[in-house]
Amino acid sequence: MRGHTLRPITSSSSTDRPEPERRLRLGLALVGAIWLLGLLSHFTPLREWPATFLYVLGSLALVLGYCWRNDAWQKLYITRHNLRAALLWGGGLGVALALMDLSNTFMYYRSGGAPMAQMETILVGLGLIYLFPVLVLAEEFLWRGLLLSALRDRGVNSHLSVLITTALYALNHYAVAPVGMFERSLMAIMALPIGIIGGYLVLRTRNVWASVAIHMLTFVSMVLDITLMPMLAR
Repeated sequence: MRGHTLRPITSSSSTDRPEPERRLRLGLALVGAIWLLGLLSHFTPLREWPATFLYVLGSLALVLGYCWRNDAWQKLYITRHNLRAALLWGGGLGVALALMDLSNTFMYYRSGGAPMAQMETILVGLGLIYLFPVLVLAEEFLWRGLLLSALRDRGVNSHLSVLITTALYALNHYAVAPVGMFERSLMAIMALPIGIIGGYLVLRTRNVWASVAIHMLTFVSMVLDITLMPMLAR
């Protein structure tokens, strides 16, 4: 009788999982930690600031560390490939979104809408306006880099991938923004076109810098919404 070869039983670990699945699990674990920290810190004097710092620093550390260890820059769309087209499309659509936002905000103020006073305090009063480009990079690397690429590489169709990442991105504002619920809702609404247009553009160009360009330009329009538009709408 032929003997059977006995093979050692090994437990599955994170290194055994397909690379896109590991990428997705890491991203969702960070998002879960951010949301939990935002919920807990909301009831403390620190408000959502701890979650904000985890969001920015954690996203950058996770994405950059993952790309460096796994040489996954191109997989996460952080690449020079197709950079010119990405910046041209992102810049053009970013300008269009910014102009639409400024026009809508002007009409909002003219009809008696209240300005985003708490965001103005954070951006202008605390001087954090100069750090917001870092936030933009962290957000785009996480949502349109790590998570969007992981969903697509796992076989999720393009439309659902964009929908999932955009929904999570918009909801995330309720966990990390240290302002009232009304201003959080305004930011969540503003996040929707960024997530949808930026997501599709990243998938088209295979380059995350397309959505970075869109996001940077819409951030400029948000600053003008807070600082300039109230004066023009008087």
